[in-house]
Amino acid sequence: MKRIYYLSTCTTCKRILNEIEFNRDEFELIDLKETNIDSETLDFVINNEGSVEKVLNKRAILYRELSKDGFNYTEKEIKQLILDNYTLIKRPLFIIEDSVFLGNSKKVVEAVKNSI
Repeated sequence: MKRIYYLSTCTTCKRILNEIEFNRDEFELIDLKETNIDSETLDFVINNEGSVEKVLNKRAILYRELSKDGFNYTEKEIKQLILDNYTLIKRPLFIIEDSVFLGNSKKVVEAVKNSI
């Protein structure tokens, strides 16, 4: 499986996709605004990352709103929040076979480049 979850309106996602040289025919490009991540794939990502907290986009406006009085949600509740609100998942998200690359740090981008 080779997938990239991104937002077509996000300049950071666009920059990273342009920076990484990859064969677009080999990857399924999924705009999260049009098609949110499914539960099975989210479980795979969470298991690969080690916790749902690592998958959560803490820069999202919704996260900040939910955190005003503390962010006291169970892993199950956080997972459902992500499934219901595409902005709460870190992006871009690359799934390359059994590996997950999440976020936009230089380290992650380099790891993606080395995996393609």
